[in-house]
Amino acid sequence: MITAFDLDEYGFAVPKTIEELRKYLQAAIEVEHLTIPVYMTGMYTIHPGTNSEAYYVIRSVLLEEMLHMTLAANLLNAVGGTPRVAHPEFIGEYPVRLPMSSQDLPEIGLRHFSPEALRTFLAIEEPRSFHSEAPMGSGWTSIGQFYGAIAQGLFGLVERHGETHVFTGDESRQVGPEHFYNSGGEAFKITDWETALKAIEVISEQGEGALDSIWDSDDVFFGQESQPAHYFRFNEIMMGHRYTLADRPTDPPSGPSMAVDWKGAYPIKGDSKVADYERYKDKSAVYDKAVEFNQTYALLLCALQKALDGEPSTMGLAVPFMLEMRDRAEQLYRNPHPDPECAKQGLFASATFEITRPHLDQAKTQVEEYVAAAELDDEAPMDLSGLTVATKGRFA
Repeated sequence: MITAFDLDEYGFAVPKTIEELRKYLQAAIEVEHLTIPVYMTGMYTIHPGTNSEAYYVIRSVLLEEMLHMTLAANLLNAVGGTPRVAHPEFIGEYPVRLPMSSQDLPEIGLRHFSPEALRTFLAIEEPRSFHSEAPMGSGWTSIGQFYGAIAQGLFGLVERHGETHVFTGDESRQVGPEHFYNSGGEAFKITDWETALKAIEVISEQGEGALDSIWDSDDVFFGQESQPAHYFRFNEIMMGHRYTLADRPTDPPSGPSMAVDWKGAYPIKGDSKVADYERYKDKSAVYDKAVEFNQTYALLLCALQKALDGEPSTMGLAVPFMLEMRDRAEQLYRNPHPDPECAKQGLFASATFEITRPHLDQAKTQVEEYVAAAELDDEAPMDLSGLTVATKGRFA
């Protein structure tokens, strides 16, 4: 199977066939997913009791990236594709280049809450109107440009072949608002050009703003209060001020101040690997904690895979698994790095977001057990009260 990490050899252009469109949409799922560990790391390295505004700003973007990943998967299912999230090739090794992106864009890595981390966040979310776009074939330079190519390709296919020949997916594989909800919009089923275009606009405008503005379009699409798009929310943290309605996209935010303490975070070595911790497992609990975190991460991906494979109510498992990841990450970040040289530099341990095939095989079995125990069906919500992720076994 060709994954989005192999697509650079195809070049970046408007997809012309259904098969090309499906490859682009798999790439879109991977783009959305790869930002999640980056934002998680920035958020979970914040010292408790500090930077509360920044914490919740990053959290709000993180939740919307989960929504974007879900909508991209709905798009792929809608055109007869099969989303793939629970396989080792889906997980990038950080630092990583976003699929099909221009070589001019930097790789993204795992960084603790810091100006450097915020610069990475801003590079990911930068609006397409902020710079000249590279020509097609050389990789996208903004996520908005990437989704613009997808929209253009999808529209061309609908014009040539008609909606019924493009949207051939089984509607039962769609994740709807009854399965997934957060305060930054909601999931919805995609069955035709109108709902597909809505999904693309939601993803693009929550990220970089609607109509070249600072603000997203949640008020239009979801009846929720409009708020700054991702790029501008991150820029509020960087600049230490909120935006006002009078500010323009190229202006610095001129509103109320936001308290930001760059020292209020655990410094980490962002390219640490579980293998680095294993050498010190007899002297430190970090190795076990890192392994347990990665297995919980595998559980999350396997739950998402099952949901996208036609059992959308399994999305309910994502919430406790993400909470478990948060708790395990925070335990890691409060431990000095087990390497004495790193510890001397004041560095702390960190989650590595590494998953192997054995992680996924075991996680798939555990998810099946959780679903069976809950007697899940698509008409009734899963009762997950009291769920605790039990880590069975150890994987390097």
